[in-house]
Amino acid sequence: MYLLCNYYVTYRCNAFCEFCHFADHGRYKDTPNASLSDFKKNVSELAKLGVKFIDLTGGEPLLNENIHLMAEFARSKKMRTSITTNALLYPKFAEKLAGKVNLLHFSLDSPDKETHNRIRKIDCYDKVFESVEIAKSLGEFPDILFTVTDETYKDLPRMHEIASNRDLILIVNPVFSYFGNPGLSLEALDFIEEYANGKSDVYLNKGFVKLRRNGGNDVSNPSCKAVSRVVVISPYNELILPCYHFEKETIKIEDSISEIFKTEKYREYLKMEGRFDFCKGCTVNCYFEPSFAFPTNQYAIASLSSKFKYGFQKLVKQKIKKRKIGL
Repeated sequence: MYLLCNYYVTYRCNAFCEFCHFADHGRYKDTPNASLSDFKKNVSELAKLGVKFIDLTGGEPLLNENIHLMAEFARSKKMRTSITTNALLYPKFAEKLAGKVNLLHFSLDSPDKETHNRIRKIDCYDKVFESVEIAKSLGEFPDILFTVTDETYKDLPRMHEIASNRDLILIVNPVFSYFGNPGLSLEALDFIEEYANGKSDVYLNKGFVKLRRNGGNDVSNPSCKAVSRVVVISPYNELILPCYHFEKETIKIEDSISEIFKTEKYREYLKMEGRFDFCKGCTVNCYFEPSFAFPTNQYAIASLSSKFKYGFQKLVKQKIKKRKIGL
């Protein structure tokens, strides 16, 4: 059952984050943005296949000049949409995106301006707070997304204060190991789990924590559903298998995605889902979030309370905000 599409609308970025491979601008500077016509064709088909959620991702997704049209089209197909942005371009797109993004996340890496800008290697700290105020003035309900590293995990209480003072939810995103990044230490994991416990406006997926404590994905009994529940599409209009972060193969979408799903090649990837050598110990959040969508294993069960808390708090905050602005 396909639940999620990670649609890479661009590989380009306007920041140089220490923990992200998209900081290698030389590698991605000449890559194309996803075309609007390909996007509409693919999303129309994905909707028929039952995909309920689409993450418009990158790179920096707002570098695709059609991002607002993409979000609007996905919503017209009854999909829930999400965008995570460094906020540099959000003021430019704010009005065009208003009402079209279900989950709008602004990335903030530190409560300190100097540290945040050093990690991103660009001056974007103030843009996050400007964007929060603009979004709220338009009736939007953004979140602050904190990608936690071993350098920054002790800043969590101050990050929580920043979000709480603005009546926002803080999403705690433990950095994962890929492309040479070592991931998060157990000491840091202990700290963030203890702090997040019992705090209604701090979201930390308990399934992620449990998976990491158990050493990540077990290839003999895989938890990952990256092939069967997630559809990953590149700006080149290609299906990426088995996932973006450990790409083995790309298949050009010539006719339809459904036709690719019928091929022997795709069935082989489905059979090997979570069982490749590189799947051993994997903790990439992008694929375990949908993998834990149903209570079919210990991690999915562990994640339920976190997801329920986030959904409930999001609903409460939206209702309060709407009353305040008279919507």
